[in-house]
Amino acid sequence: MKDFKNLFAIVIIFSLLSCSEDYLVEDPPHLLAPDNLYVDVTGFEAGLNGLYSQFSGEREGYKYGNSNDLRIDPATTGTDNMYGNERSGWARGGNDLDNRNTSTDSRIRELFNWIYRTINAANTIINRAENPEIKWSVEDKNRVIGEAKLFRAWAYRHASYLWGDVPLTLKESSGESIITNWTRTPISDVRAQMLEDLLFAETYLPTTPSSNGKVAKGVATHYLAELYLALGDYTNAKAKSESLINSGVYSLITSRYGVNKNNPGTPFTDMFLDGNSNRSEGNTEALWVMQHELDVNGGGYNIMRRWHRGRSQDIKVKGKSGHILITVENGGRGLERVSPTRYAMELYKDGDDRGGRFAWRDYEVLNNTSKTPPSGWKVGDTLFFNWKGKNEKEKNNYWPSTRKWDYANPTDLAGSRSYNDQIYLRLAETYLILAEAQHKLGDNAGAATTINVIRQRSNANDVNASDINIDFILDERSRELYSEEHRKYTLVRLGKWYERFQMYNKVGKSKGSSYHNLLAIPQTVIDANSEPMPQNPGYN
Repeated sequence: MKDFKNLFAIVIIFSLLSCSEDYLVEDPPHLLAPDNLYVDVTGFEAGLNGLYSQFSGEREGYKYGNSNDLRIDPATTGTDNMYGNERSGWARGGNDLDNRNTSTDSRIRELFNWIYRTINAANTIINRAENPEIKWSVEDKNRVIGEAKLFRAWAYRHASYLWGDVPLTLKESSGESIITNWTRTPISDVRAQMLEDLLFAETYLPTTPSSNGKVAKGVATHYLAELYLALGDYTNAKAKSESLINSGVYSLITSRYGVNKNNPGTPFTDMFLDGNSNRSEGNTEALWVMQHELDVNGGGYNIMRRWHRGRSQDIKVKGKSGHILITVENGGRGLERVSPTRYAMELYKDGDDRGGRFAWRDYEVLNNTSKTPPSGWKVGDTLFFNWKGKNEKEKNNYWPSTRKWDYANPTDLAGSRSYNDQIYLRLAETYLILAEAQHKLGDNAGAATTINVIRQRSNANDVNASDINIDFILDERSRELYSEEHRKYTLVRLGKWYERFQMYNKVGKSKGSSYHNLLAIPQTVIDANSEPMPQNPGYN
């Protein structure tokens, strides 16, 4: 999977929107068109590699490397547990929804286009796989279609949570087949198609990934369990999550392992260390791992560390900066574009590894041996942030930051990009889906037992049935999955986004309205359509 992106260069991914400025024009001297690419299993594998490239773009800059703004920010910040610390990009937009979440925002437009490029690439593979002239086995055909259908469902998951009713298309859009009279399909119909796609993928994908980064049956099963929650089918949500948990293919990390196992740390935090993310590296919990490699053909990058890690370079000791150097050991150079809300930090009780010093950085260590520290300080001393009892605020360098995405390239310590493979989906979330299904079915005792499995892994105290309600489950998701889950999707699915945003996001709550549970439909999409396309309520 390290080489999948070099093949993406030969794959045509057409934009859905024929009038969009992002429409990709075919250039025959440099690119292979679908007509001569999708003729055998090798060509279809190249097409699938293009889908993986689209997937990894979620954690890149929002315009294929031409931006430092994290593409997926609208799904994570501006919520109950994350706010924009630096006023830049969507991190700022999440603090100022009334003014920044608009139909003309370039980040929202590019997010929409990226999702529909992925959908169209998946449709192209699914449609062309039905060509009877292709010589391949039934197994290869169904696996390829299953993989593409999983990506299509994954992309519609993004689209439906971000915008609600969205155009549903199942056909390749290119050349004369491009149409401009799209309508917004009810979300119930979109989810019905997602269900069909995921069930197909679950049937035909392999039980275990064929290589690092590849999707397998468990990814489809996990998303099915979540989708059944959205559909209100809690019995099937419970059944699917239990089938994955009990499959014997995956298991929670409960012991130290991997590259740092002989040094101080915890099983929970071991999963996020560079060199520990993949199944081949001992990570039995990871369902899906996003691949990024430096100096490898097709290697990608991410900006998660840049986005989340605190700004150590701007920390002052007695009013003087320069005492903290960027190093591999201290997690690299961060810009702290987003930060946890006070609510998110205060969820952790003493002893919970998920809230401890290996998971969070609420300190910096003076490490510049070439500079004399201020009076009363010495090299190696720790500067702890005095954040407890205080509300979050913008441009605060003395605020905790997650260590999940720490990474530094030793040859480019100040570089913006990270090249570490990263967990994208893991079994702990499946446990939380199961707990929610159990709660919805009236089995709070069962939900408590399920949640205690993941709490015990991190040395958190057990809970009982009387502790369980939907807000507790949301709290537990934040404790376990901060910065991993698409937090806004979860809150929107449960009808809790606005309530909890107002309750816990001290920076953004005064500039957010209830209709911001959905984004604005990009104006370019509306203008490109020949038929009237309604905007989401609340937007001009």
